[in-house]
Amino acid sequence: MVKVGIVGGTGYTGVELLRLLASHQEVEVVAITSRAESGRRVDDLYPNLRGIYDLAYTEPAPKTLAACDIVFFATPHNVAMNLVPELLAAGTRVIDLSADYRIRDDQLWSKWYGEPHASPELLADAVYGLPEVNRAQIVDAQLLACPGCYPTSVQLGLIPLLSRGLVDPAHLIASSASGVSGAGRQAKIDNLLSEVSDSFKAYGVAGHRHLPEIEQGLSDVAGSPVSLTFVPHLLPMIRGIHSTLFAQLNDSAVDLQGLYEQWYVDEPFVDVLPAGVFPQTRTVKGANRCQISLQVPQGRDTVVIMVAIDNLVKGASGQAIQNMNIMLGLPEDMGLKQIGLLP
Repeated sequence: MVKVGIVGGTGYTGVELLRLLASHQEVEVVAITSRAESGRRVDDLYPNLRGIYDLAYTEPAPKTLAACDIVFFATPHNVAMNLVPELLAAGTRVIDLSADYRIRDDQLWSKWYGEPHASPELLADAVYGLPEVNRAQIVDAQLLACPGCYPTSVQLGLIPLLSRGLVDPAHLIASSASGVSGAGRQAKIDNLLSEVSDSFKAYGVAGHRHLPEIEQGLSDVAGSPVSLTFVPHLLPMIRGIHSTLFAQLNDSAVDLQGLYEQWYVDEPFVDVLPAGVFPQTRTVKGANRCQISLQVPQGRDTVVIMVAIDNLVKGASGQAIQNMNIMLGLPEDMGLKQIGLLP
């Protein structure tokens, strides 16, 4: 059995890792950490895990974590970058769900996250864990940076077009909306039910931390710099991301439906919907699944791509496990065969 540790097991991505790993045939979770909840049983904090895990939270001791084969960091930014060097030196492989290793330029990272990077020497070695692009590199990764939820939806939606040079890379637009779980489990007034219910709002319009990650990934596949206008929104629901993407076509004669179907035909977790069928967040809820649809309204030169994922699964913990499976040479869908929850 593969021994797994989870740093930051009290947040939504941490408990989602526990939920998904419970059905994984080759994994044993042997350590789960939380400074605030050290000594408390996991199933005391999350009763849905009663009878599933016989674990208590512990302090994040490097010696204990280094005994694991793989350690997941389900933490806010600036936590992993302080602990990862010691784990890598001990031979433990790391999957970081935070933003600490997603951006290759440490100065750019510092600009968006407001502090110096603690281990910039590792940025060049970190593999960006978007399997649909970097599967070959993920296999041998020692340090894997799991993509953000918004970046996953936007990149999967635009990659086929940019890879083929079919759209203007200087004028891309992403209007994305997320459920409140994307903000984490911290107590914030803006996330209270009475604040978000029956409402819909934009935020981070002047600049969002996911923007440089998205532009970096899209520039890699385009082979040249891209420019994206990215506007995130908050939805009055718990889970889900819906991204509506806009791009100007260079060639309106291309069979875009056929292009997307062929591009993702062998991808186990990307579902290109039939023409005229549009994705909904509820159909991917709880599943490691991305649904994509596209349309060219009025047959003009603007293509609209619609993408739906569960921000906690394909946008975070599910994708992290998908990457783990690739790293370990296991079937990519092991532990990830959950079907979306309806209604």
